[in-house]
Amino acid sequence: MVLGIIGAMQMEIENLKPSINNQKTETISGVEFISGDIDGTKVVAAVSGIGKVFAAICTEIMVLHFEVDHVINIGVAGSLIPNLKVLDVAVAESAVQHDMNTTAIGDPRGLISGINIINFEADRKLRAAVVNVLEAKGIGYETGIIASGDLFVDSDKQRETIRNNFNAIAADMEGASIAHTCYINHVPFTIIRSISDADGSAMDYNTFAGKAAEQSIAIVLDTIKRIK
Repeated sequence: MVLGIIGAMQMEIENLKPSINNQKTETISGVEFISGDIDGTKVVAAVSGIGKVFAAICTEIMVLHFEVDHVINIGVAGSLIPNLKVLDVAVAESAVQHDMNTTAIGDPRGLISGINIINFEADRKLRAAVVNVLEAKGIGYETGIIASGDLFVDSDKQRETIRNNFNAIAADMEGASIAHTCYINHVPFTIIRSISDADGSAMDYNTFAGKAAEQSIAIVLDTIKRIK
């Protein structure tokens, strides 16, 4: 099995590098891919860049060029529900693109035209392994829908709209485009989001994003040990 690990920002992957043995690097379409192994499991890790297009490009390369069997997307997100506090973790049951909107022609909000999908379902087996790790570490978590869009959600109105439209628990800027790319390529995916801001607050993000990213990496490393 080859695991693809994607983070949007450098801090989401940087602390993973020391755990990757026998490293090789390759740059494709401006993205640096680091391949090697973690505890005997083959991995390819990359910083995609922020936003849905960068994330989709990175995922497609991982699938077609590196032939990964599973994609894990780690990083940070903003909470959309009271139960998820800063440094808690959201684990995707599915992912939606909250900024996809063709309702003017009669489609439901979030529908991806052509494949007619709103919710992209995450891999259940690996999600269960992640949940076991979170429980063992005593980290608060929720499983549910993660909503993605090219927008930093920073107002009560935005959070309420996304929550009401999709019943989502957290918002990010990459997960659902990674899920979309995996879906059309028949590759399972997992999305793990440490909460960096609980009220859409940029101040919370600037304070906690680094810690949240480190936590995501620690969760992935423990999950790899379990699935091995």
